[in-house]
Amino acid sequence: MSACDLLCLDLETAEGLRARLAPARTAELAAILKTFGDPTRLLIAQALLEHELCGCDLAWITGQSDKVVSHHLARLRREDLVESRREGRVVFASLTGRGRALLGALEQVSACA
Repeated sequence: MSACDLLCLDLETAEGLRARLAPARTAELAAILKTFGDPTRLLIAQALLEHELCGCDLAWITGQSDKVVSHHLARLRREDLVESRREGRVVFASLTGRGRALLGALEQVSACA
């Protein structure tokens, strides 16, 4: 079923939802889902859920080059899902609170499937 055969608009309900569902918020959620939609980024996030790691560790875990991992970490940072800290010449990445919450929610959804 994709469309009604009869125009049966519940105007009060439809208008209420339309007013509450902000297009900007929906676009933000879609961007986050796209970010986690890439298998390498999702694997990086899952690893960071377990432990703070440097780029070399993440490259080893993902089987990707340092350059590829750096690119994916930058995308995760732009969405405020990952943060980094420098210790001498080594940069460590970790999930932000937002990243932990979102990945945790995805893990729960996955467990229900």
